[in-house]
Amino acid sequence: MAAAPIAKLGGIRDQLNRAFLERAELIDGALAALLSHNHVLLIGPPGTAKSMLADELCARIEGANYFQWLLTRFSTPEELFGAVSLKGLEQDDYRRVTTHKLPEAHIAFLDEIFKANSSILNALLTLINERIFHNGRERIPTPLITMFGASNELPDEEELSALYDRFMFRFITAYITEDFHFLKMLDGAAAQTRTTLSFTELNALAEAVATVKVPGAILTEIAELRRTLGREHIVVSDRRWKNSLDVLRAHALLFGRSVVIEDDLMFLEHVLWKDPEERPKVTDLLRRLVRGYEEEARELLIQSQELRDYAQRSWESNELRDRAVVEAHTKIANILVKFETLLQQASDAGRTIPGADAMRSEVREIQQAMLRRTIGT
Repeated sequence: MAAAPIAKLGGIRDQLNRAFLERAELIDGALAALLSHNHVLLIGPPGTAKSMLADELCARIEGANYFQWLLTRFSTPEELFGAVSLKGLEQDDYRRVTTHKLPEAHIAFLDEIFKANSSILNALLTLINERIFHNGRERIPTPLITMFGASNELPDEEELSALYDRFMFRFITAYITEDFHFLKMLDGAAAQTRTTLSFTELNALAEAVATVKVPGAILTEIAELRRTLGREHIVVSDRRWKNSLDVLRAHALLFGRSVVIEDDLMFLEHVLWKDPEERPKVTDLLRRLVRGYEEEARELLIQSQELRDYAQRSWESNELRDRAVVEAHTKIANILVKFETLLQQASDAGRTIPGADAMRSEVREIQQAMLRRTIGT
């Protein structure tokens, strides 16, 4: 596909990150949801810019319809889907006037979504999942791309579990934590430029998502992750695993890639948890799976540097210095063997270690320096 829509997407991402501080992961999730036609759940207190982000995102799509509503236990179908048509009733057709309502929205934001009552729940589920609205005698396709749902808490009622499951992305939002970000927010001015996408460009991006390749090595890691999560009693449905591939493809495209890489897997931390207590476990397991080899390689490099510094410190006598140098050289030689073994293990697992060659070269240089000091050259 043409590079222009991807470049525009990157511009939108940068502008949103400047406007919404400490929301980088959420912004990436919102854009990935838009590209993959998935939905986003935001859990957190009021005043964390949840609806503002959805509104701003919709404004970046030329001609997109936006619908926003606050649900209560007493919300009626008319509020979301439109009033009953009097002309329709005259023809014994119970249909609604959907103008400016949810069935006509491309992007929607429903606040306190888990307060949806039984009178609207079934229609809402069908609209979210199938993009269909049953209006009288007709099944009407809806243009919905992405729905943002917000809530202060997770649902307790069993009847809401299906609604909860419809949200592929799940984020916990909080207030700004860093003082300098808070001050920047207080002093922030409205953006002077606003990059937009046409529907043609957005559709081209969505079609490009389907062409992003998921290598076999990535699928193997996903299977390994599934087994690991299972051992931690974290169960993810087959449907969610299947749909997670589109999440990975969209995330890769967001960064201009045509192939999913290991780093994309980390974004599944916003997809695979159900209970908030599972979230840190999922994150830790993903980090261990994706970055475990890299962290171990860096640890070996740090050990080599510490041994070098230990040997090069000031010693009371040449004998103590020489003993320290020999000890450091021996241990660093063992570390180099471990490094080579680690590289082989990573290769066997189909993984790459970013910066591995540079780290290995530095360990070798440290070993050679210790060897030269050992033989007095």
